[in-house]
Amino acid sequence: MSAVGAIVVVAVLVVATVVGLALRARSGKVRTTTGAASGWSLAHVTPEPDDRVLLLQLSSPICTPCRQTAAQLTELAAQRPGLRHVEIDVGDAPAAASELHVMRTPTTIAFARDGRELLRVSGVPRRRDLLEALDSELTGAG
Repeated sequence: MSAVGAIVVVAVLVVATVVGLALRARSGKVRTTTGAASGWSLAHVTPEPDDRVLLLQLSSPICTPCRQTAAQLTELAAQRPGLRHVEIDVGDAPAAASELHVMRTPTTIAFARDGRELLRVSGVPRRRDLLEALDSELTGAG
């Protein structure tokens, strides 16, 4: 292999490694957001009197992390008063994924009772980070 070819191969490997590390670092991280669409209406649910936050999970049937996320969020919603979890299959509801600008599954978006988007997580959420980010909304201090 020529010196130029070797340099090209090394450069491609470095770029691929940097991109992979950046995506991995971002996976599961909670990010606060501001959005226009209401997850309550996109999920076709009306908040119950005690509901304070909706965790809207966008999933696909072939997504293994989606199953882990669904189990985690279902358990979390059962344990925390005011927290509701709804899962949407993007194959059945591509318009919801498009309107929410979801590019990968699983993506979890938290919506306040009034429809405000509070945060979103791409990948499997980190439970502690998610609860910390939602604490003020769940306790009524938000």
